[in-house]
Amino acid sequence: MSPVMLVPIAVAFTVGLLGYAYQALKPPPPKICGSPGGPPVTSPRVKLSDGRHLAYRETGVSKEVAKHKIIIIHGFDSTKDLHYPFSQELIEDFKIYFLFFDRPGYGESDPDPSRSVKSEAYDVQELADKLQIGPKFYVIGISMGAYPVYGCLKYIPDRLSGAALVVPFVHYWWPCLPANLSTEALKRLPLQGQMAFRVAHYTPWLIYWWMTQKWFPSLSIKSGNMAVMCPQDMKILAKLSESRSDGQESKSQQQGVYESLHRDIMTGYAKWEFDPMDLSNPFQDNEGSVHIWQGGEDRIIPSKVNRYISEKLPWIQYHEIPEAGHLLIFESKHCETILRALLH
Repeated sequence: MSPVMLVPIAVAFTVGLLGYAYQALKPPPPKICGSPGGPPVTSPRVKLSDGRHLAYRETGVSKEVAKHKIIIIHGFDSTKDLHYPFSQELIEDFKIYFLFFDRPGYGESDPDPSRSVKSEAYDVQELADKLQIGPKFYVIGISMGAYPVYGCLKYIPDRLSGAALVVPFVHYWWPCLPANLSTEALKRLPLQGQMAFRVAHYTPWLIYWWMTQKWFPSLSIKSGNMAVMCPQDMKILAKLSESRSDGQESKSQQQGVYESLHRDIMTGYAKWEFDPMDLSNPFQDNEGSVHIWQGGEDRIIPSKVNRYISEKLPWIQYHEIPEAGHLLIFESKHCETILRALLH
């Protein structure tokens, strides 16, 4: 075959390869709730100033009689509909109103292509204002839901009555962390998790391909690798599976994995405008408090990093429960302890 004839073949091969790469890297459009072909809207929602909708759920005593108003911020691959073992007696004694909401792209809340740590903090503030829960409220962020709490501490500290970060997300590229600490913490994760977080931080445009390719596992917990769960977590998972309502698990991703799971990872591991050492104590007069709750047996979140942050920021009260794992808040005794510490 002559070189002249090879040219169009090479061009066709290159175009085909580029086309495949484009399709592999480009996520499909989200299936917006309430849109033609999208999932139905079954929950109450508020419309934000940018036109997006946030779905929410209210429990506890009514906000009109509540003494304490708490906004719960769910974690990775979760929704507002996950139930926590809050004691009804405690709710009534403390007169607690709870506000749960689906974070952007999860459940029935619209995706936010411009999602950031700052935007999630302002979503919390606008949701509170739309529902008129008052000028002050508490926030509890669980796992990946803790980075919006860091955002609240940075951008809306004057709105907070208190904050709890439960088994909180750790950013391995926070400038405040000593290099040896962050490297050691990251290397303790399974290789799949290390790679996924590195892709999200350094090359986020590759995240959809990385998380959907089939050649090797992309994230331990999503590939069914239960080695990241300690024995106590496995017991709790079994109980949660028994009580989980039909379709609850898939509902978190019903608008598409990219705008829910992938966007969450990208937002968390993007370069922030601040790191924890830039935060100031929002409760100089001790009218509120900030807490970190860590499971001593947690294999997902490294305790050394959260311990280091609380040592450098002594106004954050650090609590480590030796026998507990990542799912500690789903044990009623720990759940009640977290609430009592926050509200006292």
